Amino acid sequence: MNFADRVINFNKHLEYAGPALPANIRVMNPFKEEEGNALQVSSAFYKKYYSDDNKRHLIMGINPGRFGSGLTGVPFTDPKRLKSECDIEYEGKVTHEPSSVYVYEIINAYGGAEAFYNKFYISSLCPLGFTTIDNKGKEKNYNYYDCKELCTAVTPFIIDNIKIQIALGCYIDTCFCFGTGQNEKFLKKLNNEHGFFKKIVALEHPRFIMQYKAKTKQIYIDKYLEALSGV
Repeated sequence: MNFADRVINFNKHLEYAGPALPANIRVMNPFKEEEGNALQVSSAFYKKYYSDDNKRHLIMGINPGRFGSGLTGVPFTDPKRLKSECDIEYEGKVTHEPSSVYVYEIINAYGGAEAFYNKFYISSLCPLGFTTIDNKGKEKNYNYYDCKELCTAVTPFIIDNIKIQIALGCYIDTCFCFGTGQNEKFLKKLNNEHGFFKKIVALEHPRFIMQYKAKTKQIYIDKYLEALSGV
């Protein structure tokens, strides 16, 4: 099995089977949702960019969101970017996710999708997402660290899946973390306990940059490129 085969197999069998989650929080598993074709389109993506035995550096976000990898199965890749940047067919709702816009600006500045994905494998600290229902009855994204009960419940799942994803073919000298707040704090805590990586380099989360720092976005793009080019 090459890198692509291992990732596709990982996605195919990805399932949460841990302790019950807090009330009103549901697991979002794009590979098992009744709607969408995430397993099919993500498999096409990995076969295109990862059909080799090269090792990659791991980049870890928080957990999948509804309008990006929650639909495509590819972290930080919304349907628009999957089609326009990766030239992979997608049938379904074509959504726009700000984090995906930023990440593909980084990818293009790095040298394009082929060059970037030859060196890096993007995932999430928690590879499955979560949603909740707000007071108006609207479904919204929920992060694994948004409440203590959820974080405690999914911690064993997170630990197991960090180990599995390293075994896909990832270096352990440096891991990149998207998020300099709770995501960085939690990953470093786990790393201190389990020794997954020799070093963790945290970068401001793409969503944070697009939402709060758009006017100075180039500063963050330069910061990302400097960090990513250092491995």
